[in-house]
Amino acid sequence: MRSDSFSDLVELIARLRDPVDGCPWDRAQDHRSLRPYVLEEAHELISAIDSGSDESIIDELGDVLLQVVLHSQIASEREAFTIDDVIEAIAEKLKRRHPHVFGEASNDLPSIYRRWREIKEDEGRPRTAQPTLVRAKRLLGSLDVQGRADALREMSSTSSGEERAGLRILVEILEAIRGGFDPEIAILKGIERLEGLP
Repeated sequence: MRSDSFSDLVELIARLRDPVDGCPWDRAQDHRSLRPYVLEEAHELISAIDSGSDESIIDELGDVLLQVVLHSQIASEREAFTIDDVIEAIAEKLKRRHPHVFGEASNDLPSIYRRWREIKEDEGRPRTAQPTLVRAKRLLGSLDVQGRADALREMSSTSSGEERAGLRILVEILEAIRGGFDPEIAILKGIERLEGLP
């Protein structure tokens, strides 16, 4: 299933996790301890993409891939799952969610979007806790955005305290979505600008 280079990477990670001769830091990690690195590497990949540097993108994609292989290695050590299980699961999901490519379904965009939602609902996956900004993006992005900003402003005018501040932030998130921007990346850009101030 794996190419030689990918197999070499999997074996390298297993070597780093070796209980006798491996790296003490790598051996000490578990799924929970690695959570901050997953997020950090994803943000660094976004920065690399924005830089337009292929070398940087290669480097950061490697760091993201490292997280996938490392988590899979940790799971394989307790005989929970392997990297092959991860690869097979995503391949099956992609085929299942693209019947317009791998089946006979219509391939017009409205049908694809509708069917994508239906397939995800049919999968019956439990909802998990989402970061607040991700939750806001999904909620606001799933609505008819025309007029929503005015409605949010009206709601904020009758609210106070944290709720009012939150509704005002949601207005800005909605405006970013209406402008064709990803709010999380927009905030990241704002932070980078702020960090660059003297």
